[in-house]
Amino acid sequence: MIKGVPRFLSILFFVFSYLFSVAQDQNIADSLKLLINGVELNDSLYKLYLHGIAVNENNPDSVEYFADILIEQALIDSHYTYISNGYLQKGNAQRVKGNLDKALEYLFNSLEYSENNIKRGMLLGSIADVYSVSGNEKNAILYYDRSIETLRETSDTISLATALYNKADELLIQGRYKEALDQLNETNRIFSLLKDDLGIAYSLGNQGVAYAGLNNPKKAENKLNESIAMLEEMEDYYSISAFLTYLAELYLDKYDMKNALAYAKRSLVLSEKYGMKEQIRDANLLLSEIHGHFGNGDLALSYYKSYVAYRDSLVNIETVEELANMRTEFEVSEKQLEVDLLEQQRKNQRLTLLGTIAGLVALILLAIGLYRRNKFISETNKIIEKEKQVSDNLLLNILPEETATELKVNGKVQARKYDSVTVLFSDFVGFTAKAESLNPEILVKSIDYYFSKFDEIMDKYDIEKIKTVGDAYLCASGIPDYNPEHAERIIKAAKDMLDFVNDTKAKMSDSYETFDIRIGVNTGPVVAGVVGTRKFAYDIWGDTVNIASRMETSSKPGKINISQNTYREISDKFECEPQNSFVTKNGTQIQMYYVQ
Repeated sequence: MIKGVPRFLSILFFVFSYLFSVAQDQNIADSLKLLINGVELNDSLYKLYLHGIAVNENNPDSVEYFADILIEQALIDSHYTYISNGYLQKGNAQRVKGNLDKALEYLFNSLEYSENNIKRGMLLGSIADVYSVSGNEKNAILYYDRSIETLRETSDTISLATALYNKADELLIQGRYKEALDQLNETNRIFSLLKDDLGIAYSLGNQGVAYAGLNNPKKAENKLNESIAMLEEMEDYYSISAFLTYLAELYLDKYDMKNALAYAKRSLVLSEKYGMKEQIRDANLLLSEIHGHFGNGDLALSYYKSYVAYRDSLVNIETVEELANMRTEFEVSEKQLEVDLLEQQRKNQRLTLLGTIAGLVALILLAIGLYRRNKFISETNKIIEKEKQVSDNLLLNILPEETATELKVNGKVQARKYDSVTVLFSDFVGFTAKAESLNPEILVKSIDYYFSKFDEIMDKYDIEKIKTVGDAYLCASGIPDYNPEHAERIIKAAKDMLDFVNDTKAKMSDSYETFDIRIGVNTGPVVAGVVGTRKFAYDIWGDTVNIASRMETSSKPGKINISQNTYREISDKFECEPQNSFVTKNGTQIQMYYVQ
């Protein structure tokens, strides 16, 4: 693994990241504790809040405590998803504590209760990560392969690309460069289709490392330069410096001193430019070792001194030399005074002159220090303001405005319950089968075409888009602001979606793929809030959402299937045809209707 560069898995964990989150927010955990102790909750909300506490709690012992309660409650009604999530959090807690054997035990328990291939693929990858950290190379590769095989059966290409990347990462650690390169080539193709620049940049960088290991310095440098160019656009200078340092070490191990020296110098120049002290330290140590191999003793010593200076966080060398010079001048003056005691007047003049010079030097140093400090503060404020603007724009793009404002003001978002909301689920018929045979570029292009239009339809009727998962599209009407016409609006939106899908089938060119669509709608109470602390996601939970999903899976292609709850809201405005009924897990029978 590249030194200083985290696995891509920890940077990017896509749609279901909240299930595998290791970035806790103690404030959220504390708020949820107050909720479960302060009010009477139904079983679903109680388990949901327990899971939220386990995910966000900082103390690993506390994580296990609440995860155990979650598992105990979930076992009562055989709620496998929460059982799996509880064991997952126990595994994460044990991994933080360094108990890798226990972490593996709980991850395998989580895998046993996992009900879908996406999560199973992720869990297999997490198990592989633990084996990799423990140094069990054979099992690490075995479980990365199982993760990849499982994820290939899903439409989650981001998860697949991540698993491929992490396997390649492990192969690089083992020195199996050719195999790693094969994995990275596929990874790069997927990220290219998804237009994920960060994934592309990291894949290219590791391709460069692989080519260097295969003694192909020209290709290694080309891939590295491609990666660096992209990372520079994203201002990810830390990763650039780490890639350069790693390659320098790799060439040094192969006794290719020319390339080792070139990459180490590039790393030092970059890290000095952006003030990255850790990388400056590492680059200086590496350059000292390289020049030692060259027999350049003076240069090796010079770089080692710089390494020591940054290692011990000392003041810069120029200041040390200046203080040494001042000490020398003082000692010379003292000796001169001892020799020439009779020249008292000259001694006084000399002391006055030295005092004046020292005062001027102190004033100059103080002025320089204040100037640099003010300049640093000014530049820092500009960077902070720029990042704040980027952050604000990002929040408004992924969260409702009211929720984004609350997050900025309070640093957290209070989960809210809405008594009446209409939820819509849709998915494309036969998507998985088509995905296996279609050109990936055409597939992604087609999905983007449909979902972009769906987004426009939601904006037209003031409906909140929640998320997309593969080919599934989830939205809700009546949140975050209540609207008495929420059910009517979502039915109109569903009709527009059907019209668009049918029109597309009639006129779509060969450069796109067409689909049929199923739509399910349900009305009822939901809980809404923000999931995660690094990649925020506005989401909704509750039986209303689960029943809407059942409406969709029970629907026929080209139909809008609604529950009896939604029917009561819109029966006077839309003609509906009764269908079969189904029974929920808690024994409730629900009538279904097709909107004509």
